[in-house]
Amino acid sequence: MKKYEMIAEEIASAIQQGLLKRGDKLPSIRHIQASKQVNASTVFQAYYLLEARGLIVTRPRSGYYVAGPLRSERLLPQAAHNASHPTKLQVSDLVFTLLERIKDPQQIPFGSAFPSPSLFPLARLADHMASTVRRMQPQLTVSDIGQGDVELRRQIALRYQLDGKPTDPHEIVVTNGAMEALNLCLAAVTQPGDSVIIESPSFYAALQAIERMGLKAIEVPSDPELGIDLVALEQAILQHHPKACWLMTNFQNPTGSLMPEPKKQALVALITRHRLPLIEDDVYRELYFGKQRPLPAKTWDNDGWVMHCSSFSKSLAPGYRVGWVSAGRFSETITRLKLSTTLATSIPAQLALASYLAKGGYDKHLRQLRHQLMLQQLQFTQAIHQSFPAEVRYTLPQGGYFLWLQLPGHQDSLGLFQQAIQHNISLAPGHLFSSQQQYAGYVRLNYGHPLNAEHRQAIETLGQWMQ
Repeated sequence: MKKYEMIAEEIASAIQQGLLKRGDKLPSIRHIQASKQVNASTVFQAYYLLEARGLIVTRPRSGYYVAGPLRSERLLPQAAHNASHPTKLQVSDLVFTLLERIKDPQQIPFGSAFPSPSLFPLARLADHMASTVRRMQPQLTVSDIGQGDVELRRQIALRYQLDGKPTDPHEIVVTNGAMEALNLCLAAVTQPGDSVIIESPSFYAALQAIERMGLKAIEVPSDPELGIDLVALEQAILQHHPKACWLMTNFQNPTGSLMPEPKKQALVALITRHRLPLIEDDVYRELYFGKQRPLPAKTWDNDGWVMHCSSFSKSLAPGYRVGWVSAGRFSETITRLKLSTTLATSIPAQLALASYLAKGGYDKHLRQLRHQLMLQQLQFTQAIHQSFPAEVRYTLPQGGYFLWLQLPGHQDSLGLFQQAIQHNISLAPGHLFSSQQQYAGYVRLNYGHPLNAEHRQAIETLGQWMQ
């Protein structure tokens, strides 16, 4: 073992044993250099290795800080306990109110569903757009309708291949963002009046889609750290005979939960046994803080019951609105649905993304993006720890950019939301994430924007209102 590896292992061990805690500042390069009698380059290599492993983060002009192990010292919020009966939904009005507010550039974007646009390589993407559009063959404007650009689908299939899941590009349908993919999947396997299983809490866009299509929601409790309760899931399947299941297995919105791989495998076995289509919403998977990208449930799907939906909106190009679904046995049905609705996804946007992926810049960008989000999570949780009442409980996800908080006492998050918007602070109240209004005492906060002085002041203000 080389010297820098020995130093890195010593520090990693101290972190794992709790001797160094999340947020602690590490000794300076000069201090380690003197105490270990090594040169500065060796110390830098050790710190770079720890950084790559997600154990430490750099703060500009301040030094290195412990980022892990990634678990909260505070209690996790309690998950819902019982699966609900099929329920008609009415959440859209509140969602539209939130979306109207967060469009205002004067609002502090804690309620936003997107990270900061400044985190993305928009200028480089524009170069790829200009280059590919100049060389675009006229026939592409009609030949790539339906399933999408052949090269982009090939690039997406290659990323599945890297995860050990060989995927035929013909199984992939390119869509207008992940939301179109998810809606097409839902339309492919349901009819008005059918029931669909969702997690509790669940992303409000899933609730909106179910409401709009005249479907009913069955909420199944989900652990805020490990994901949906599989025992409760099977009970709901047997009792209510749903037509589909819509879940997020990686960095769920709003809780940030990450389902362990054995549980994903058991999930796929369960839905396959019951021949229940699984719509896997996986838009945050690239935003992991650990050593390896988590696998989707689709990895264990050998019978085509999992429709894996994702997009580039959260990881690379938010305004391009390019997503996809690896649709398994439902690929042809979904392609026909797309042809009969939106027909096609922007060809220039697809060509630009295909070119960017082919040139190999995506993974470098993702490393930088994950590092920045991990740093912002550390800064954000430190500010919360300093400003919010000690009774506030929150999750500490291993990826993504959301925190799920439980307010102290019997405070209502809708009241806090209404108070906050009067002071140009947006929040996502817990009412948005359940058909049963189970989370009135919860809020979702977005740490995907750099924590500047104005945002710190907003956290302090929120903390004062919670007292």
